[in-house]
Amino acid sequence: MSVQNADGRGGIDVALVKRLVAAQFPQWSDLPITPVKVEGWDNRTYHLGDEMSARLPSAKWYEPAVEKEQRWLPVLAPHLPLPVPVPLGKGVPGEGYPYHWTINRWFHGETAAHGRIRDVNEFAVTVADFLIALRGVDPTGGPQAGAHSFHRGAPPVFYDDETRRAVARLGERIPGDRALAVWDAALAAHFAGPPVWFHGDVAWGNLLVENGVLSAVIDFGTSGVGDPASDLAITWTFFTGESRETFRRAISVDEGTWARGRGWTLWKALIVLADQIDTDPDGAAENRRIIDDVIAEHELVSR
Repeated sequence: MSVQNADGRGGIDVALVKRLVAAQFPQWSDLPITPVKVEGWDNRTYHLGDEMSARLPSAKWYEPAVEKEQRWLPVLAPHLPLPVPVPLGKGVPGEGYPYHWTINRWFHGETAAHGRIRDVNEFAVTVADFLIALRGVDPTGGPQAGAHSFHRGAPPVFYDDETRRAVARLGERIPGDRALAVWDAALAAHFAGPPVWFHGDVAWGNLLVENGVLSAVIDFGTSGVGDPASDLAITWTFFTGESRETFRRAISVDEGTWARGRGWTLWKALIVLADQIDTDPDGAAENRRIIDDVIAEHELVSR
């Protein structure tokens, strides 16, 4: 089941969080609780006092991330060059809320946006260095890519039908044959291993900026051990021009990984565009740009 009511937050609100904290973490029950300004889709997050946050999955399929983050973020954190969320407490179902949930240390800063970044090329290198360090952490015993990571880290073929349906839905409004050439190249570029740690959702909303520089990386809900290609999506979703080339040089992966990275990026842009093309002109324009950039790069390297 998922929690539902009319508040638009999946049935999760300040009153519920207050009850959960009071019942399960009474030492923090006097702290103020307020919603964060920028929300994710998978979880609802609330300030708990000045230095903590309460993070609640919005539906059952996001709950496995709680146990994974509780188990593995304390292992990863000492090996990474930037702060990541290390859980301070694990909540259990209660007060009408059916899932496990987390209390984390709060990170100050804002989600990444070009206007908040002092030097986007420096930012690109910092992101690459973080991902290289993450790949370098011993993967022994780590969660193998699968349903818990929404198949990030696994072969992209899991989303083959979904990708082709999106191309068919979009019809002549995108260059479908050229998009499928990118996708087919991604499917053909098999990952040869060895499996490494990946984040799974390296997006602007999970990169925090303070004083113009990258200050923390959050939301490891889709992380795991496997193919790191999905972490390359930021190449096309956030970086452009010189910063894209800077990131490409700094991240240092083989062409097969780039091919799969283009595939992961294309899949997401296609399915989102198919849903928003007639309802969200700004979002549609951005996803069209991403698709065009991915296609252009594939065709350039395929010559």
